[in-house]
Amino acid sequence: MGSTVSVMKEGLPPKSTYSVNDIPDLTGKVMIVTGANTGVGKETAKALLSYNAKVYIAARSQEKAEAAIKDLKEETGKEGIFLKLDLSDLRSVKTSAEEFLSKETELHVLFNNAGVMAPPIEQLTAQGYDLQFGTNVLGHFYFTKLLLPALLAGAKASPDGKARVVNTSSSGSHLVNNLKFNTFKDTPARKRFGTYNLYSQSKFGNVLFSNELARRYNDQGIVSTSLNPGNLQSDLQRHLSPILMFFVGLLLYPVEYGALTQLWSGTSPEGTELNGKYLIPWARIGKPNPATNDEKLARDLWTWMEEQVENL
Repeated sequence: MGSTVSVMKEGLPPKSTYSVNDIPDLTGKVMIVTGANTGVGKETAKALLSYNAKVYIAARSQEKAEAAIKDLKEETGKEGIFLKLDLSDLRSVKTSAEEFLSKETELHVLFNNAGVMAPPIEQLTAQGYDLQFGTNVLGHFYFTKLLLPALLAGAKASPDGKARVVNTSSSGSHLVNNLKFNTFKDTPARKRFGTYNLYSQSKFGNVLFSNELARRYNDQGIVSTSLNPGNLQSDLQRHLSPILMFFVGLLLYPVEYGALTQLWSGTSPEGTELNGKYLIPWARIGKPNPATNDEKLARDLWTWMEEQVENL
């Protein structure tokens, strides 16, 4: 019952006291937004470009990313930079990070925004992981790990001594209380668990990863947060059944709202004090699922993810 109440509270937020008008000048700041070709990611990139950040639009489809870059140029007068990234293929993740590091020595904010929700159960990543956990958690973990040198350099070069990693979770993180490691690859247990539970598990994993990153790198200037961007009108729900989509649609907000919390975390002066926090709509500190505070589980997840990428 408690998890349902938490989801409902996060889904019906009060009017925001924060807006994009509060973003400071971001001249000289280098940022990456994964999944920035559409939805919340695109709105996030739009705001960052509007305040003079150098923004890499990390996306799988070059065609869709270039269309988004064109739209953003028309809206902001600033041009984003395409960075090819397929989070469902760890080799693509490695190539993407190497491409970025060949161009930039510093990264000031990484928005781990991209995600997939409730796809057909048959869909897996290129390396055979559950598509949702592999994309939403493992792919972002590997991307972040490879970009750590640039993040650490960005922190060192920043006046406040900080670089930020903003990890997009969801209220779904309240709907499971553990990780089923035997569902991370294609097993009978995974199929029994079902696509909606697998989605919630991936969002739970986003919070665990964010918390562990916060613990491991806080003393080196990296601020890691996780957040629920809100219930939004975006194409994230494209795999939901028509009946479920109808009921979900009754609680959806315009996608512009979804960027607010991650922009607050990634750009505001107070964002430097949010390390390890779970944020909720709109731009507020929230209460995470208590199970995400399990430090042993977070370490176990980190260790598992390290093992998956060590030979790539």
